[in-house]
Amino acid sequence: MNPICIVDDQPHICSTVSGILTDEGYKAIVFQDAESFWQSLDSMEPSLVLLDIWLPGVDGLELLKRLHGRFPKLPVIMMSGHAGIETAVTAIKAGAYDFMEKPLHLEVLLEKVESVVKHPPVRNGLIFPAALGPETADHESLRLADTVEVVESSEPQRTIGENIVLNGFGLLSGRNTGIILCPLGANEGIVFQTLDGKTIPGHITSLENFSQIDPSKIFSANSTTLQNGRQQVRTVEHLMATFSIHGITNILIKVDDEIPNIDGSAKDFNDLITKVGIVEQRAPAKIAAIRKKIGVGKEENSEKHLYAEPFEGFEIVMRVDYPEPIGVQVFTFNPETDSFAEEIAPARSFNTFENIEIAQRLGKVGSGYLNSHIIMHEGKVINTELRYPDEFVRHKILDLIGDLYLLGFPIRGRITANMTSHGYNQALVERLHQAIQCNFV
Repeated sequence: MNPICIVDDQPHICSTVSGILTDEGYKAIVFQDAESFWQSLDSMEPSLVLLDIWLPGVDGLELLKRLHGRFPKLPVIMMSGHAGIETAVTAIKAGAYDFMEKPLHLEVLLEKVESVVKHPPVRNGLIFPAALGPETADHESLRLADTVEVVESSEPQRTIGENIVLNGFGLLSGRNTGIILCPLGANEGIVFQTLDGKTIPGHITSLENFSQIDPSKIFSANSTTLQNGRQQVRTVEHLMATFSIHGITNILIKVDDEIPNIDGSAKDFNDLITKVGIVEQRAPAKIAAIRKKIGVGKEENSEKHLYAEPFEGFEIVMRVDYPEPIGVQVFTFNPETDSFAEEIAPARSFNTFENIEIAQRLGKVGSGYLNSHIIMHEGKVINTELRYPDEFVRHKILDLIGDLYLLGFPIRGRITANMTSHGYNQALVERLHQAIQCNFV
């Protein structure tokens, strides 16, 4: 493997990062200015560049443009302790592979480096799937082309009628938290805003594990987390599901770092949206129409799998097969004929007592789990009465609806799922996103 080059004028950053990369088996070379690094490129080609924005002489953004012109496939991760979202967006548009804020989180840095090593770099805006080289990826892009088509919908864009405030308990933090939902204008999208004013798009590209396509990967506390640098918003799936069903395309969500989980369902979100009302906007919405079957996993009852196929409308067929008290449960949901408010929104999260205890010992979750989950122990539900005999499969549908809406468009198609988790949901959305990108390559 070619060396990883660190270009930063802060000696302690260089020594720390090069040290940890060396410990992980990578070859790291340090440069403290753009000129010396540029001269070294006459005799070597890096596999990755970690590039600070603020450098003496030629700054990082200017060097990035030069690198992109000379080595268009070279991945560059930009770093800065004094740059906001606008600078990060500028860097990504200029060809950066990723962006990190200082102080660097070394575990996150290693994850990103590993992602670069396992994934070939971006070409023409298309992210190559894991373990595929450029030639194979070209074949994959041809196969994905025309699988999903973004078309204009007969429905208008929508936002909410007025500001909404909702308070609750954080599933992961175990403390009181809240959100403020605010109307947005047409074409502004679903946007999360943290208390320090930083924004995070409600889109698959903001996923904390984006570009690490691994359906079996364990996601944070088995929930969906969006991030932008060091800012993050956790447990967004139930709120996103509510937006999806109501056709809300433009909304601002002001939040600390976690959406309140309330009782583990989407009932409170749905009740509030229904109460405040929906405003139709003078702009057509768009929809992702499935043209060819696309999915992840092996299509057997004993294996997890998830796929989308052409269908006139939207429908989810979900199957689960877990130990008692769950067993085999199958449920089909179609919003045209079934009520989200009555049949899906009230279905709560679930887990075993043993899993929750282990997660709490590891510090991964707070006490919010205890009052917002159906808790099972020794084949029985131990803390509540079920709202439906098949509440478990219904909740899986709720999670899937929320994760699917990270695509940025409602889906026209049938989704078939077997024992899926957030990892599989998000892997399918990443695949759909790639298919859409293929149409623009």
